[in-house]
Amino acid sequence: MKKVLLALNLLTLLFVFSCKEKQYVDKIYEKQEILKDAPSNFLSPEESMKTFYLPEGYKVELVASEPMIDEPVTIAWDGDGRMYVAEMNTYMQDVNGSGTNQSISKIKLLEDTDGDGKMDKSTVFIDSLLLPRMILPLENKLIVNETFSYDLWSYEDTNNDGIADKKERVYHNENRRGGNLEHQQSGLIWNLDNWVYTTYNPARFKFKKNEVIVDTLENMSQGQWGLTQDDMGVMYYSGAGQENPAYGFQHPAVYGAYDPPGRLAEGFIEPWPVVGTPDIQGGAKRLREDGTLNHFTGVAGQEIFRGHKLPPSMYGDLFIPEPVGRLIRRAKVKNENGKKVLYNAYDKAEFMASTDLNFRPIQAKTGPDGALYIVDMYRGIIQESNWTKEGSTIRPVIMRKGLDKNIGKGRIYRIVHEDIEPDKRPNLLGKSASELIKYLGHPNGWYRNTAQKLIILKDDKSVVKKLEAIARDNSSIFSGDKDLGLERIHALWTLEGLASLSNDLIIEKLKDEDPRVQVMAIRLSDPLLKSGYPSILPLLDVLSKSNNIEVINQLALSLRYSKDKKATEILNFIGEKYNENEIIAHSVTESLKKDDSKRAQLIEWLSSRSLSDKKRILNGYDTYSQLCVTCHGIDLKGAKTDEGHLIAPSLMGSARVTGDKQTLSKIILNGLIGPIEGKEYGIMLPLKDNSDNYIADVLSYVRALNDTSLVSRHEVRNARNKTKDREGYWTLEELKKEESK
Repeated sequence: MKKVLLALNLLTLLFVFSCKEKQYVDKIYEKQEILKDAPSNFLSPEESMKTFYLPEGYKVELVASEPMIDEPVTIAWDGDGRMYVAEMNTYMQDVNGSGTNQSISKIKLLEDTDGDGKMDKSTVFIDSLLLPRMILPLENKLIVNETFSYDLWSYEDTNNDGIADKKERVYHNENRRGGNLEHQQSGLIWNLDNWVYTTYNPARFKFKKNEVIVDTLENMSQGQWGLTQDDMGVMYYSGAGQENPAYGFQHPAVYGAYDPPGRLAEGFIEPWPVVGTPDIQGGAKRLREDGTLNHFTGVAGQEIFRGHKLPPSMYGDLFIPEPVGRLIRRAKVKNENGKKVLYNAYDKAEFMASTDLNFRPIQAKTGPDGALYIVDMYRGIIQESNWTKEGSTIRPVIMRKGLDKNIGKGRIYRIVHEDIEPDKRPNLLGKSASELIKYLGHPNGWYRNTAQKLIILKDDKSVVKKLEAIARDNSSIFSGDKDLGLERIHALWTLEGLASLSNDLIIEKLKDEDPRVQVMAIRLSDPLLKSGYPSILPLLDVLSKSNNIEVINQLALSLRYSKDKKATEILNFIGEKYNENEIIAHSVTESLKKDDSKRAQLIEWLSSRSLSDKKRILNGYDTYSQLCVTCHGIDLKGAKTDEGHLIAPSLMGSARVTGDKQTLSKIILNGLIGPIEGKEYGIMLPLKDNSDNYIADVLSYVRALNDTSLVSRHEVRNARNKTKDREGYWTLEELKKEESK
């Protein structure tokens, strides 16, 4: 009877939502004739806003602009709605990227004091930074990471003047982060599971009241600029280098990277700009006959919209900024028999597009007010200097259009609907843990996640009973605009963050009326499976008969943590029953490997090597996994695009890898351009800013897998000395001439 009532409740809810949707039917802007050769001159914020195309009913409001902000790259709000803005003030100030590494960038603190939605107060919260990349507000502190570093610093304003006066390093890694600006880590997102994640770096962090806990994950997705999560804590990555608009979103990151074919609907990778795209690195092959971008390339700063002050149909959609195409894609996330598939919300059109050549959207964010925020770096050049050197296809276009002169500005917008009033600024920082609990069921995901974070940081165990009461309430799934299933999920993870989640409550929630809560209860049982908790497997065996595909897949993911033969039996049962479901079949296959990780296999393979060789090769493996895997693939055979093309050549059996060590070192130091065995792959970027040890280790890992000798730091140093005056990339022809000398 309960299941029947649940189904009726869900059907009623869907009917109510569908009725609401009729009030907000999206009508895309009238198709415009493409502006093939737009001028590149700066426009005022008001003039630029007139160039935006949005669906009917939506409008853009200016939140902040120059001179209040300058070269903004990322934003975040504290619990009271004050906005932190990280600026990269030295980014591409000319076509050569001169002065990039000066430590003069800033983080601003903006406030809307009169509640009109526009920022009217600004202070320089932190100055003298080297290209700040990541910011995470805690309670009264801001966590910051800078380019070329793994370190995390905590900044605090102790006298409430809007300027940080206390600085403390909370995480230190002595290694320098390698690669160019576009291949650095980003993110620093407090996930539903209370771990803070970044891209590239396999480390994740837990921020407690008085400590930071560090953990590492193997085989996690390796994104570039931007990271977001949905209501279930599943994260969405993107990769401009791979021209890959979205991946990593089939299951939580802790279970490893998995990107099945077909996750992007047919035609999804084609953007639909309203302006010609002259400054494209790929040249003519990346343009249509009308001069517009024909393939995503600069994808960055994506966001699952979880706000409550735009039409309900937008909730849960993925918004992907494309700064090269001057547009923002809205993607519908559809679950097709367990596989999440992304569809463009419109037919050959985008949610937002502009004819202003300086419009450079690089981040989308759900705001505390329930609106969608857009960070516009507003500048001429968006590509980093490695792509604008002499000989590149893009440099002449930059010079002809004068894009190199367009610097020193920036805008932040919010997208609202003409029929819906955004909320006012929040007021959470002064509230007790008990007062924050009610926000765990707020219709805006920003509130739910922020309340969970703040309760955990307060470490106030007096709220445990209240949280348990919320988690145990199965009376309904929805109440008005409150999703009680999500409220229970946040209550459970808040208890986990307070180290107060009982085994009994986890077991109880395996029988919750809401399948989403069941999924979370299974995931929260992972530690019980690891420890061999005796009564958990029979309960999970019962759930293996569930008709809910998400419940089954989470079982298949979690059972990898049990070494008990009963776990293997359940996995085999699921595998046989769902052998034609590619998502579940993959989860079962991976879980049946149990602890057979790639790194563990590598360690075993290296058992006969000397201790120093093991250390160097494993260091190289770690570097390769963070930096090189994006293009060369986890198996060194080249990563593939969704169309099946190799992004970079295979390193297995490569004559350049197994050949002369000096030549190989030169390629890594200065990069490589031009055809390789008759194929064009793009540019192999230089890594000469990294140490000799760093380069020697990663080359040693690649050569070890090719069963040939390692590379020493002395060999890298010799190659560096011989090419110290060289600035440009190598070509294979030049390298052959070098070898013959």
